[in-house]
Amino acid sequence: NAFIIPKGLNMELLLIAFALAMDSVALSISNGAKYPNFKFAQIARVAFFYAAAQFIMPLAGYVLGINFVKFIAQIDHFVAFGILSFLGIKMIAESRREQDEPDLRLSTKELVLGAIATSIDAMAVGVTFAFGEINILYACCVIGLVCFALCVAACYAGKLTGEYLHSKALVLGGAILILIGVKILLSHLGVIDI
Repeated sequence: NAFIIPKGLNMELLLIAFALAMDSVALSISNGAKYPNFKFAQIARVAFFYAAAQFIMPLAGYVLGINFVKFIAQIDHFVAFGILSFLGIKMIAESRREQDEPDLRLSTKELVLGAIATSIDAMAVGVTFAFGEINILYACCVIGLVCFALCVAACYAGKLTGEYLHSKALVLGGAILILIGVKILLSHLGVIDI
């Protein structure tokens, strides 16, 4: 049954959720740093937009990916490894790039654009979910809730620490995605049994 969560996936899913949230966390830190007078309602609004996108995007990727599973079942672990490694390397590279201070207005339009930009990676990860047995709605809920909680905390952290943590969050998220990709590849190749 494609809607059963296999044993051992819960910790992996939490790690994926944590990694996917890093772009949103980095943006939330920036929001907190730029708007130190944020009230909880404003912080919750920002976190909700980011979390909603993190919920929707993996679901969209899953729907797209599930239609192609039967055609690429023999190479799914290579596809998953490739996607996760690419995204991880991209996140680490972005952490080292000098960027201008972003415009972090709190209009709905800006929040939606920020939410989409920080959740595109989640769509690609959703495609990898189509290659295994997973309850996609459960997975999307976990990813969304983890993102919401981390973004609320990140806004408060941003109020205290400013931009210092921005690049560190992206490096950690990228490293986690790469490690999960390696684990999937080695597991499917029979090198490790996890």
